[in-house]
Formats: sequence, C-alpha cells, structure tokens
Amino acid sequence: MGRIAGAALMAIGLAALSGQAAQAQPRAAKLSAGEAVAAEAVVNGQIFSAGDDPYPPHGTTFAGGVTGLPDMTYQILPGFRPMVLDLYLPPASFKGPRPVIVFTHGGGWIGGGKRLSGAFDNFPRVLASIARRGYVVAAVAYRFSGEAPSPAAIQDVKAAIRWLRANSAKYRIDRERFGIFGGSAGGQLAGLAAASCGVAALSPPSAAVRRNATVEDPRAGTASPEAQSDCVQAGVAWYGIFDFATMPQSDVMNAYMGCRNAPCTDEQKRMPSAQSYLGPKTPPILVITGANDQTVPPSQTTNFYAAMQGKGIRSEMLVIPGVDHSFIGKTAAETQRASKTALARTIDFLDREIGDRPGQGKPPRR
Repeated sequence: MGRIAGAALMAIGLAALSGQAAQAQPRAAKLSAGEAVAAEAVVNGQIFSAGDDPYPPHGTTFAGGVTGLPDMTYQILPGFRPMVLDLYLPPASFKGPRPVIVFTHGGGWIGGGKRLSGAFDNFPRVLASIARRGYVVAAVAYRFSGEAPSPAAIQDVKAAIRWLRANSAKYRIDRERFGIFGGSAGGQLAGLAAASCGVAALSPPSAAVRRNATVEDPRAGTASPEAQSDCVQAGVAWYGIFDFATMPQSDVMNAYMGCRNAPCTDEQKRMPSAQSYLGPKTPPILVITGANDQTVPPSQTTNFYAAMQGKGIRSEMLVIPGVDHSFIGKTAAETQRASKTALARTIDFLDREIGDRPGQGKPPRR
C-alpha cells in the first residue's frame, strides 16, 4: 500500500593542534537512539516486492549480540495458517526485564511481510539494530483480508502482544513497557492497537489454540495468553487510515472491512478506525505522514492528531514535506532522507516513552 525510503548524514568533531598547544574543537553532540538506528539503516529508491525475504539465510545472530528467533508461532486458529512473529532479543549485557517494540508491516491488508518495510534494505537488520539498544523487538504477521476481514488482523496483533506478555519470563520482557509502530496498513493497525486498549470487540477469539497443542486435544498445552493485557504504552503510526468513514471507498478497503458485496455499514467503518476509540486509556501516540501522500490523504493524520489533542491525549505529529505515501520522494535522496527522518523520530519517541531511564538496564561500559 505504499513506498518508503530516506537518508541521513552524521559528523564527529576532530581535534586540531594549534602551535604547541592542542586546541580541541567542540565535539559533535551524541547521537540519539533514533539517529543511531537511522544512521545504520540502508534505504533504496524504491520498495521491495512482497516476495523478497532479506532474513539471514544462515544463522540468526545479528551484529552486536542480537539473537533472532524467526517464525515463532504465537497463535493457531482452526482453519487458518499458524500466526507467527520474528523475535529479536537484545544482548545479554542489558540487565533486567526489557521493553518491547512490536512492528506491524504494511501491504494494504492483502499482502506484505514482517521482514519488509518499503525501501529499507534488509529490514530485519534495522529491527536488529533497534534490539541492540536494549529492546525486545517483535515483527508480527497477521491474517490478510483474503483470509478473514476486520477485525481479524487487529485481533492477531493483540494476540501477539498477549503472547509476548505470557512469555515475559522466558524472553526477559517488561510487561509494563510495550510500544508498537507500523506503516500504511501496519500504521492503521499500530494506531488501532494503541487506541483500543482492552476493547472486547477487538480481542483475540477465545478459540485461539496454544502453540504446543496436541492432535487429540488442540486446546491442551501451557497457560493461555488470554488472561494477558493487549494494551501498549506508546504507539507510532506512519501514513495510516484512522477514520474509515472519511475515506473514499475502494475494493481494497471494502475487502478489509468485510463489505465486498454490499455497501459498508457505519459499524464496519467504525470498527477498524482508531479515532473511534480515543479516550482515557489511549497512550502517547506519534503520527507521521508525507505532505504529498496520494494514497492516504494527509488529512487522515492531521485530523487524527487534532482529535487526540482535543481529548488531551499526549501526541505528536510530523508531516514531511515533498514526499508521497511511504515517504517516496521525487528522487532517491529525498526518499532516503524522509525515511531516515521518520525512523529516527519513531525510535526517539519510543525511547522516551518506554525506554530505560538513566541508570536502568544499561550494559556496563567496557
């Protein structure tokens, strides 16, 4: 459902000698967590096809001591494919329970994949770079509209959040520090997950089967995640739809809302709209879009931000000039710059909201 990209340049101060006395020039400011992640990200001028899979073909250890656990089953529903997520675990040097960042991919609710994000080259490496800074990162697959319409996708995302909390001891997860981000369809889901804390109508179905079920008893196994919270403590949404009632109808959206053969009802439009659920439980949310987005009008972002502000919800907005959906610019350089700007702002926002406070969980200096 879109395209992404961007670029960023970093500089470090140099020491200069003057005469017999060494005069050190001012040192460049330390990079923020987001700037550091963006600096490492490689962005191309166009998006990758949904069939590409950049996950390392051999081994699951990433740079800096990050461990990758691909295709972890978090939910099995009778009649559907197993729902899986990729887990990126931070280095063991980080102490104590770690905050979690969930990533929801785009693709118009009809495709896409958890290892792809627009024009970012090797997105698993980007997610691993985030994990290297002390986060447990989970990239979540969910059901597409061809498999089941709304609310299936958001139910899956919430099931993944519950599964992560249910396995908090195993993966050193802090159950009280969850953030989520995504772009396009994934941005819609990220915004919806953040806004709909505890909404029963969007909760995962009770028929969800535990991962280690048996053939004889598909519901047997370890304790269910059903009792866990599906709430997050921060959300970031890139160029998402937040109010379906104000969008021109299309086959893609109608399929997602479950109204292929008849006009969508007000309830079908309301259910996947994050703006419908804003209230006291809504955590801080950052929304980002391109000013020239031709796929999802920027007004979806600006109106959602205004609605949050009107309800007193702590929120931020970034509208990037000159770029289209997925931050695609007229040139590769514009695309790279916009994408890296969005990525840096995203990680810095999540770092402020759910990251370690001074002295908390940081690895020892070497």
